[in-house]
Amino acid sequence: MRILITNDDGINAPGLEVLHEIATDLAGPAGEVWTVAPAFEQSGVGHCISYTRPMMLAELGPRRYAVEGSPADCVLAGLYDVLKDGRPDLILSGVNRGNNSAENALYSGTLGGAMEGALQGIPAIALSQFLGAANTGPGADPFEAARVHGPALVRKLWQNGIWDDGPYRVFYSFNFPPVLAGGVKGARVAAQGYRTDSFFSVEPARSPTGRRYLWIKGGPQHTATAPGTDAAVNLEGYISVTPMRADLTAHDVLAELEARLA
Repeated sequence: MRILITNDDGINAPGLEVLHEIATDLAGPAGEVWTVAPAFEQSGVGHCISYTRPMMLAELGPRRYAVEGSPADCVLAGLYDVLKDGRPDLILSGVNRGNNSAENALYSGTLGGAMEGALQGIPAIALSQFLGAANTGPGADPFEAARVHGPALVRKLWQNGIWDDGPYRVFYSFNFPPVLAGGVKGARVAAQGYRTDSFFSVEPARSPTGRRYLWIKGGPQHTATAPGTDAAVNLEGYISVTPMRADLTAHDVLAELEARLA
């Protein structure tokens, strides 16, 4: 089995090391794990691609490459350059440091990498680790839940998941709860939720030279979404498994809109 891994936290991020462990477990002794990840952090870039500029690709070691671009760029580089002689069976993106539940999914470069894999016809999974007091204290491994429970869950989805071949293929988002491995209660299939009081905004600041800057500021992350949706089950101690598509059409309003505009 051949697996391509990427992330949005950068080639040296500890979560990528965890993802490599997960991918190596799934690929097996005869398999291959190839890393093509951003040279620098790309958090919040979503599904963007470097359409207006070239990007440098550097080989850092056996099956390990860094790209000066986004996670989606990395997937394109992996498919059409690094692995041009043999496509991967699966693309894994993450493990992100922080959750990509609810509206965070729309900004996530981690999901952007998985989405690009799906658009290219490759099965893809994004993995993210929710952070909280239980897994960020002194001496704690923030990625312990993903490290311990990730291999079995990825394998189970790979073997039993729905892998369609439509124009907008399904891809998956895992969010591991903000607890250590022993506190994980299991996994639940969950829809993407919505935090009603958590919005990105800006915070003004001035540099020592007097220039005015704006910092992007996030909202509360530990607000539960609707019961049974991703952030809600994460905060209850469950891993959320969310099937997604890149189709942005609001199918539920098509018929009514057509009637109104007739």
